[in-house]
Amino acid sequence: MTISKEFPLQEPRRLACSRCGAEFACDLSGNCWCAEETAKLPMPIEGEDCLCRECLRKAAAEAVRSPGGAQA
Repeated sequence: MTISKEFPLQEPRRLACSRCGAEFACDLSGNCWCAEETAKLPMPIEGEDCLCRECLRKAAAEAVRSPGGAQA
C-alpha cells in the first residue's frame, strides 16, 4: 500500500488541559482517547479547549450532581 503524499500523516496535537495544565495528545483523525469516554459534555466554555481525561471525568461528575445537570 502506498501512502499518498497529498494527504501526509499528521502527528497528534500536543495540548495542555484548559483546567489543570496537564499535557496530552489529541489525534486529529478522530482516534482520540476522549472518543472512548462515556462522559459527554457540552462544548467547553468560551476560551477553553480540550480537557485531560481526569478533568473531563471530574467535570462530567459535577454536571450530573448539579441541578439540571447533564447526564453522563
